[in-house]
Amino acid sequence: MDDTLDPARTALLTIDLQNDFLHPDGAYGRAGQGSDAIAALPARIRPLADALRAKGGTYISAQFTLVPGPGGEPLIAPHLKKLRPFLGKGDFAPGAFGHDLVDALKPADYTVEKVAYSAFYQTRLEYILRALNIDTLIVGGIVTNGGVASTVRDAHLRNIHTVLLSDGCAAFRPEVHEATLVSLGSITPVMTCAEVLEGLT
Repeated sequence: MDDTLDPARTALLTIDLQNDFLHPDGAYGRAGQGSDAIAALPARIRPLADALRAKGGTYISAQFTLVPGPGGEPLIAPHLKKLRPFLGKGDFAPGAFGHDLVDALKPADYTVEKVAYSAFYQTRLEYILRALNIDTLIVGGIVTNGGVASTVRDAHLRNIHTVLLSDGCAAFRPEVHEATLVSLGSITPVMTCAEVLEGLT
């Protein structure tokens, strides 16, 4: 762990750990799109969230959002609709069961609705960080090569220090996960949840 880490200036940020992705009754579960690596994340991350909060830190959940459009059909990017044709009315809708943070990680101190890969894109995340004087993010969630990678790169552009949780994020294919960790290693420290937790206790 970075010796200069100040828990009061640090937030754990999880990406897309929501019922529609992880719960059997969620959109991905109903479509048979589950992943053991993804399902294991909440239990691995929870002790870190608890330890950081106990030291005065913050937990922020960024949650993928499909804004309901006319007739309730989601406003969905064409590339995502092609990739995930099973997504439909009510999926990832604000206030719905599927949009919610998984029970194992509730409650977050702050929730950020995001409409694209990065948790910074057209959200209030940066406002929250600046208002709380947070300059370090410990990042986990899904998917490593999508929302996680985009968020870490956007943090780097904003001079926000990050620590990427190597076993606190996952992708649907392990080789993609591993390749992304290597790629991001040039802009962020990459550590296990246990290593970060040890630095906090």
